[in-house]
Formats: sequence, structure tokens, C-alpha cells
Amino acid sequence: QVQLVESGGGLVQAGGSLRLSCAAPRPTFSRYSMGWFRQAPGKEREFVAAIMWSGGSTYITYYTDSVKGRFTISRDNAKNTVYLQMNSLKPEDTAVYYCAVHSSGSIYERGSFGSWGQGTQVTVSS
Repeated sequence: QVQLVESGGGLVQAGGSLRLSCAAPRPTFSRYSMGWFRQAPGKEREFVAAIMWSGGSTYITYYTDSVKGRFTISRDNAKNTVYLQMNSLKPEDTAVYYCAVHSSGSIYERGSFGSWGQGTQVTVSS
């Protein structure tokens, strides 16, 4: 298990921006594939974005369709941190956002991720 600490959530008006951070203080962090999920009240936890290590210093990013062009996942390996920059936020983006470490399997499936953070609330008002 990898301890993950998320931060950066809050209340923002529609059209605004937030940046979420997820710290994973591990010496091998650069080799971790990381993902962001979110869970709105009464709904299943859903995939948002992932940044997958493909060897060396190469990473590949993936997004769910509803956030493409608005959200950007990135990482700073020197800080052992992955980010989710969220722009043009909509009320439907309101959820608790979780970061997680990918273990194996489809990146779109919650079960493919092992360690999870505690979550950070994002609320977008209309």
C-alpha cells in the first residue's frame, strides 16, 4: 500500500478552475502509473484521468470523454506528486475526487487501482 495525500479541492463557480494535488512520498514514484477518479452523491466512482508510465521518462495520458479539453493530468516526479488541473468547471463536475495507484488491468476500472487517497471535495456552483 502506498499512502496518498490529496489536496486542492474547494468551492468554485461554474467556469472556474481548480488544481488538485496528490502526493505519494515513495522513492520509486516515477514508475507509478496514477489515476484520478470521482464520485458524486448517489453515483458510482468513475474514472476521470490517468497518467501511465510506459518506461524511462515516458508517460501516456488518458481522459474520460466528459473532461477532455478541460482537465489536464500531469506529474512532478521530483515532488512525488500528480496533479489534476481542472478548467471550465461545470456543476456536473461536483464530486469527491480520489487519486489512486494503478496496479494492473484496465485503467477505466476502479478495481485496477490499489492504493487510494482519502478524497477531496470539489463543488461547482451554477
